[in-house]
Formats: sequence, structure tokens, C-alpha cells
Amino acid sequence: MDLTETDVKILKCLLEDARLSSRQIAKNVGVSIGTVLSRIKKMETVGLIKGYSVILDHEKLGYHLTVVTEITVSKGKLLEMEREVAKIPGVCGVYDVTGSTDAVIIAKFKNREDLSIFTKRLLALPYIERTSTHVVLATVKENFEIL
Repeated sequence: MDLTETDVKILKCLLEDARLSSRQIAKNVGVSIGTVLSRIKKMETVGLIKGYSVILDHEKLGYHLTVVTEITVSKGKLLEMEREVAKIPGVCGVYDVTGSTDAVIIAKFKNREDLSIFTKRLLALPYIERTSTHVVLATVKENFEIL
């Protein structure tokens, strides 16, 4: 979908506060409410807007550890591994990657014990050859707002 300048402005409003009413977005963007409603509906229909959510402060929820785990998979079982890992509590992202590893996992944990359980669970999967886990020391930026 090719985005118009109006679409981008609407998306920026929604990214800033998805609770804004269509009337508020229309006022901010300088278009009619009908335009806002139809543009949002179109972006939802084509799958550009997948849903609406809140942004949580994970630290305030007690998730003090963020890790980046690189995984090397054997026997062509990458998709099976990814599906299994995606189900594990605390996993925020599962990515196929290029390079010396096959996948990268982003996960959050409340403490070292939870991280240990996660790591042991990964290593118990029969098609995981090797993992390399990096503990995040400081988060400089964490969001996917690219507009």
C-alpha cells in the first residue's frame, strides 16, 4: 500500500495515542472525520494496521532482565524451533537472521532464575545446537515507531 501524506499523519497520531477519537485525529491532521475513518479502515483491511495496543513499562511490571539470544538450529528445523520458542512466556520477538546464527530471540524475565529456566528449556529442544545469550545492560531505545 502506498501511503499518502494524510495516511502518514493519521498513523503518527495513532502511534502517539491510539485512544484518540476520529474527531481529534481529523482536527490534528486537518481533514474530515469521514476521511480519517475511511483511511483507517483501508489500512486495517490491507493489514497495515494489525491492531491496537498499550505500551507497557516492563520494568514496573517486574521484568528487569532483557536478553538477546542467538540460536543455531540443526537438521532444517528452524520453523519448528521458532514456533516452539514463540510460545515460551517472556519471549517478545523471534527473528530469522542471516549470519553465523539462524535465529535471534528477544525475551524479558523478572530474575536470573527465570532466565535460567528459559535457557535450559531452549537447550532441551532436540534441534537447537547452540545458544549465545546476551544480557542487556541498558535500553537506549525500545519501540517500533518508524514513521
